[in-house]
Amino acid sequence: MTDDVPELRASDADRERVAEQLRDALAEGRLDMEEFEERLEATYQARTYGELAPITRDLPGSAVAAPVSMVKEPVGEGSWAGRIVGGEGSSSWGVAILSGFERRGRWTVPRRFNSFAFMGGGEIDLREANFADRDVVINCVAVMGGVNVIVPPGVEVVVRGIGIMGGFDHREEGRPGEPGAPRVIVTGFAFWGGVGVERKLTRAERQRLKAERRQEKLDRKAARAELEGAEAGGSRREALGDMFDALDEARDLIRERHEERWARHEERRERHWARQEERRERHRERREHRDRDY
Repeated sequence: MTDDVPELRASDADRERVAEQLRDALAEGRLDMEEFEERLEATYQARTYGELAPITRDLPGSAVAAPVSMVKEPVGEGSWAGRIVGGEGSSSWGVAILSGFERRGRWTVPRRFNSFAFMGGGEIDLREANFADRDVVINCVAVMGGVNVIVPPGVEVVVRGIGIMGGFDHREEGRPGEPGAPRVIVTGFAFWGGVGVERKLTRAERQRLKAERRQEKLDRKAARAELEGAEAGGSRREALGDMFDALDEARDLIRERHEERWARHEERRERHWARQEERRERHRERREHRDRDY
């Protein structure tokens, strides 16, 4: 069977492992950009293990070959590997001219997404999105307008945009991504406008974490009650237990109020976008009526 291994078909995960090794070699100075691009192109064109092997033969770590699995292992639910799906992407551009656009929910981010906002705004939400590649580029041009990019936790963010009397948000840069997570490169140009980048959990994830915190609180309370019942503690132990309960409740109340305020803020922003779109639509209709009358 080992003689047939070079002729076995390579998977997307195998090609991605080789591509990651090439990226590391580029960062370490072992490859220049021209060599990196040539080998990366050969990697994604390779169909078998025999075609992949020579690409990294002269790089450190290539002697340790990854084991070849003859069985297709399922991708874990919610894993990054399951969200890098390849293909061309379900949407490749967004335009807002005196209006707005949104990309959110379940969609596939292409290798390059272009957006343009002129006296308008756009929102590009990647929290529930799939990705056509491990590296995706979000190109934003904002002229007297703005574009907001929302990324999920665990994604590496690189910001390379240029602002003239405007700016790009760099606060989310510098955080290392999780293993296997995609990298989002935000680039473009802002003139009297701005491009924001923020990292947020989905509403479902926030609710899940909230339920987990409540369960942890109940578990702690039950453990303290069991301890108080098993040991003779008297009034002092009960007083300490009551104090801890009060602190937990106060902390949870503050956190819940903060989350509620944030949810109301998101709802107000969505209603604002909807009203803006309705006003622009009415303005366009009135202008069309005047043009017909003339």
